[in-house]
Amino acid sequence: MAAGGFCKLPTGSVVVALNLPSPTADGTGCIRFLVHAQNRARALTRLRNLGMRAVYLRGNAAPPTPDEITAVLHHPDGLIWRTAPDNGVVVGPQELWHPVRALLRQRIEGARGTARPATLDL
Repeated sequence: MAAGGFCKLPTGSVVVALNLPSPTADGTGCIRFLVHAQNRARALTRLRNLGMRAVYLRGNAAPPTPDEITAVLHHPDGLIWRTAPDNGVVVGPQELWHPVRALLRQRIEGARGTARPATLDL
């Protein structure tokens, strides 16, 4: 089940955070997406346009943290991702945020057989 939440900013825009399951070798793992948009519907539409058709935001159980909000606001695309820890506890250095273009590039190169397999099957 995907966990997620949102935060409304003083400018009227929102930041939506979603934890989506990621297919891995052992069948576990999640990817956390952050989207900055004018409203929640537009944020979800941005993800659906990338091929994630069954993305819904139910409730506000896992809203974005202040650090996550800062990260997505400082990114020019307003759409970033990274792998999420399984139990929510970070051990050691945390992975940096990646632009969604990097995820799509992995998917395309993986299909050609020229690079490592995609992290998320969109």
